[in-house]
Amino acid sequence: MSKVIKLGFLVYLTFIISHMWASTAAAQGGREVLVADVTGPVTPVMLSFIERAIEEADVRNAEALIIRLDTPGGSVDLTKEIIQVMIASDVPIVVYVWPPGGFAASAGTFITLAGHVAAMAPNTSIGAASPVNGSGGDIDETLRSKIENILIADITGLADRRGEKAIEWAKEAITEAKAANAKEALEIGVIDFIAEDLDDLLSQLDGFTVKVDSEEVTLKTGDAHISFFEATALEELLSIITHPTLALALITLGGLGILYEVIHPGTFVGGIIGVILLVIGAYGIGQLPVNYAGLALILLAFILFGAELFTPTFGTLTTLGVVSFIFGSLILFNTAEFAYQIPLPSILGIALSLAAIMGFGVRKLLQAMKFQPTTGQEGMLNAIGTVKVALDPQGSVFVWGERWQATSEDGETIEAGERVKVTQVDGMRLKVKKVAK
Repeated sequence: MSKVIKLGFLVYLTFIISHMWASTAAAQGGREVLVADVTGPVTPVMLSFIERAIEEADVRNAEALIIRLDTPGGSVDLTKEIIQVMIASDVPIVVYVWPPGGFAASAGTFITLAGHVAAMAPNTSIGAASPVNGSGGDIDETLRSKIENILIADITGLADRRGEKAIEWAKEAITEAKAANAKEALEIGVIDFIAEDLDDLLSQLDGFTVKVDSEEVTLKTGDAHISFFEATALEELLSIITHPTLALALITLGGLGILYEVIHPGTFVGGIIGVILLVIGAYGIGQLPVNYAGLALILLAFILFGAELFTPTFGTLTTLGVVSFIFGSLILFNTAEFAYQIPLPSILGIALSLAAIMGFGVRKLLQAMKFQPTTGQEGMLNAIGTVKVALDPQGSVFVWGERWQATSEDGETIEAGERVKVTQVDGMRLKVKKVAK
């Protein structure tokens, strides 16, 4: 036992020494820049991730935090919270619109301007922060003026240090949905750098002076090493769930699971799975600004699908349901806060899959309605039997291995040994008619 204790002590001591050595080596090895990738719509998950990244950069005494941003925008309220967190940071924050082909649209424009430094990769874009109504169109003039004035006040404050051209462009990004590519943004002073990659960005940042909490700080990133701040497994899962396309797919699968349970009651598997998927999908949609008209159209689509199953209209209600689903999906995430359209191929793929599944379900339902029962009294209809006691018009017949009291259908006399067919079941008595030979 004493040997085990000594061995454990040596292992622990070795760990402590190696940890101290690693910390000393890191401190002697130069400064650190923390990089956090922020992608997708603005959601509570994004807010939480940025808060944790800033806290981690502060704990590590990082030279700067680089937020690599690629977002279509999102909730105005959440964006304001993100901006407040960024402004309160003691660590310089560099917002880098990345990768090439990415963008900082709508709310992303505000987040970019809130950084102490703003940069963009080539072939990226920024802007288009104009408010729209729930269906993506223009809104009432009075309401639009109120919203625009608030947003203009916010974005002017963020762009103020960047000069008159930047302020004017920022205002037009709201009033005229103006956007700019990386080169244009640099020319008007909206951003500070265009960087090919992180190494290029660090090279340009070296010696650049920023104001953090009213104090000027000169960045020293020439010899800094890069560390990446990773999202937790839960944050990654929630980010996936809150993707608009996946949230719509989960809602769709959940609805189909519940419809399956309605058609085939008693198994509970389809219903349970459907409810689980529906709840997860609802959570994802609940994290995003939703156009309730689009949500209502999707709900109407499933009501029409359900009606088709119980009152088969040979595809009419299914067709109307598919049309309702497509229109609802197109405007589902097109709101004043968040102008995002699910890719049309994804919508059409889901809609066509729904149509195919509904067609298969209706076909099976019609087949079941036409299928002759094989058990119970209904199953005896059209069954063939043999007369045991002559029917005049009453007697008995032998059907399905049992003797039944029977009456001839037309009151005719049917002799014993004749073959008959059951035409009606009335309690324990049958009505039969003679089968032609």
